[in-house]
Amino acid sequence: MSRDTSQQGLAPRRAALHLLDQVTGEQRPMSELLSEGALDHLDPEGRARAQRLATQTLRGLPRADRMLARFLQKTPPLHVRNILRLSTIELAGGEAAHGVVNAAVAMVGMNKRTAGMKGLVNAVLRKVAADLPGGWDKLAVPRLPKWLREPLKAAYGPQVVAEIERAHFAGAPLDLTAKTDPQAVAEAVGGTVLPTGTVRLAKGRQVSGLPGYEAGDWWVQDAAAALPARMLAAQPGERVLDLCAAPGGKTLQLAATGAEVTALDISDGRMGRVRQNLKRAGLSADLVVADALTYEAAPFDAILLDAPCSATGTIRRHPDLPHARDGSDFQKLFQLQAALIDRALALLKPGGRLAFCTCSLLPDEGEVQVEAALARHPELRVEAADPPGMDATWHSEPGGLRLRPDHWADRGGMDGFYMALLRKPA
Repeated sequence: MSRDTSQQGLAPRRAALHLLDQVTGEQRPMSELLSEGALDHLDPEGRARAQRLATQTLRGLPRADRMLARFLQKTPPLHVRNILRLSTIELAGGEAAHGVVNAAVAMVGMNKRTAGMKGLVNAVLRKVAADLPGGWDKLAVPRLPKWLREPLKAAYGPQVVAEIERAHFAGAPLDLTAKTDPQAVAEAVGGTVLPTGTVRLAKGRQVSGLPGYEAGDWWVQDAAAALPARMLAAQPGERVLDLCAAPGGKTLQLAATGAEVTALDISDGRMGRVRQNLKRAGLSADLVVADALTYEAAPFDAILLDAPCSATGTIRRHPDLPHARDGSDFQKLFQLQAALIDRALALLKPGGRLAFCTCSLLPDEGEVQVEAALARHPELRVEAADPPGMDATWHSEPGGLRLRPDHWADRGGMDGFYMALLRKPA
């Protein structure tokens, strides 16, 4: 029996299929499934393979559907459709047709409700394998869902949206933030240092196996996500609050400056990751599990607020998001962001500074929030945001930076973010 059709070979595929069924059928985000232990039964290599397969399938799902439509007279049940999608993506990625087809037939046969479709799956995938060499690359780049594409077109225009979609389809490299010396980390892991100081690896690798992981010399953090803390520029001895801190990349950045950092998050489970990351990096912060809207403390010199948002700027890393969201909860998010800005300002010393950011492409979660905050607090002002290595084209009205996935396309892109540095009146 080949590796691909053995239990060892099937296990990662079956786990990836489970993730696909939950994301596309139950609209559950993959992060939630992973936090619940959906892949815990696999060894590290199997977990990495299963997550990679599910992510790649979700990223290329519209393409896979177009390819499969050529050979399907009617749409099969979702579970079977996901087996076909997963297998098509594997074939497009260069996996041997024999192993992929046999594994797909084995998986469809494991479910009594779908076992009768083994012949269909076998026939369709063999036709896909024969057609892929001349047909896959001719298919259009997958589009964003209409509920997101339309507001982005209104904000940026159709050409920019098309470039964003290309960036999403290309996926994301692995970015690291160095605790001290980016160049030393880059040399150790075989990466390059971006102008903003982030270390980038062109291809994703098993994170825990990279040099410097156990020593805590770096942590995983997208280049865009690393900029708000650099923009805040915490100083040694300052009292700094990281509001909505989990998973903790920005907390580590702030702690590495020598500031006295308090990290707050409403989720005890998510705060566990912050605690683990701090320990690995040999850094310290005061961790508080509480609701940011009711948290009380002595005023802080500086606050970083990475507010809960739609996360639409991270789709290139999390292609499950368009399936897990439909835009219906956005208004509640907008209201929460405004309330968090007001609460952060109340926790800030006179003359203190607030770095507000969201990993969103929607202006309502960025520029519009800052405009509204300035209207509510007339003496508040936006300060120039010029972290090292930034591009002048990232400046946005009414101030701050607007980052998009198509920025730095020749370097591998970045997550979509908005960030602004606000100064409270003295």
